[in-house]
Amino acid sequence: QVQLVESGGGLVQAGRSLRLSCVASERTFRNRAMGWFRQAPGKEREFVAAISGSGGSTDYADSVKDRFTVSRDNAENTVYLQMNSLKPEDTAVYYCAASSRLERVANQYEYDYWGQGTQVTVSS
Repeated sequence: QVQLVESGGGLVQAGRSLRLSCVASERTFRNRAMGWFRQAPGKEREFVAAISGSGGSTDYADSVKDRFTVSRDNAENTVYLQMNSLKPEDTAVYYCAASSRLERVANQYEYDYWGQGTQVTVSS
């Protein structure tokens, strides 16, 4: 069982930045692709970003490309989501997830473990 704990959410004004962190309990963290997803009120959960186990490959949703950056520190069992130029439409609960696959994957059904989520609210 892998436990994932997100942090770093909050309330920010549009145009500002936030960095989310997700710490995993598993020592074999480096063997798992990691993803970030989000769910806004009344909407389905959607893919935001993913990173391969090595950190050498990343993928982004079109809506966040060039604004968000996913990275990982395998020595610290941590994955990050740097969010710049935030917009009100980025408001959502953000979840990190761990896959049994090594390569990055955007499909949420390829992820086995999920964190509890952290709220990000962007005011206009």
